[in-house]
Amino acid sequence: QVQLVESGGGLVQPGGSLRLSCEASRRIFSINTMGWYRQAPGKQRVLVASITRAGSTNYADSVKARFTISRDNAKNTVYLQMNSLKPEDTAVYYCYVRDSIGSVYWGQGTQVTVSS
Repeated sequence: QVQLVESGGGLVQPGGSLRLSCEASRRIFSINTMGWYRQAPGKQRVLVASITRAGSTNYADSVKARFTISRDNAKNTVYLQMNSLKPEDTAVYYCYVRDSIGSVYWGQGTQVTVSS
């Protein structure tokens, strides 16, 4: 069974930092793109950042220069370092994986709350 296990969410004050991690089970072969979406209450799920197997990255304009995505191919793990967090970053963050044939797998989601 395919699994994506996320960790690292929580409550942080504005200006603080969090690091999200997502490990994909070994049953997902030939992982291509890994990344993160987020969904705030009452809003659609939107892309935050993605990274290809070769290391090419893509970021939403709202998080550029604050968030950094990285991955460890040997561990099938993707990370999202989030700095200078703002209240508007509050959302459920979902990791995803797209394999070489286009199948997409999702994590269960982790809550990030930015509040004083």
